Amino acid sequence: MKRHLLLHAELSHVIATMGHGDMLVLGDAGLPIPVGPNAPQRIDLAVCPGTPGLEDVLRAVLSELQVQSTVIATEALDVGCAPAWYTNQLSLTPKTVSHEEFKKVCGTARAMVRTGECTPYANIILVSGVTF
Repeated sequence: MKRHLLLHAELSHVIATMGHGDMLVLGDAGLPIPVGPNAPQRIDLAVCPGTPGLEDVLRAVLSELQVQSTVIATEALDVGCAPAWYTNQLSLTPKTVSHEEFKKVCGTARAMVRTGECTPYANIILVSGVTF
């Protein structure tokens, strides 16, 4: 029984079926999503520029998903957009990789969520954990 925030149906299903170590990407409106037969599932939440914002989506996802680690692009720290997410939402120290490496790792994710965020490099990979 759900006791938390209401999630988009596709996103809720992905989270419910994620296994230990599966990756979920939350991205800004400009993050390219791979295509092809082995591409991650695409979940598009963007309504208009800025809606929903990455921080809002992250808060909702964290109400349902146990996260063991995170990955962000080094460039997110350079432009100053990432610290607010970690200060406000996560108690994990993110692994940082270049933006190019980040995009490669995205290709192995279970799903990618496109938000309406328009801040450059406002992207995060959540690696699912277990509750015990």
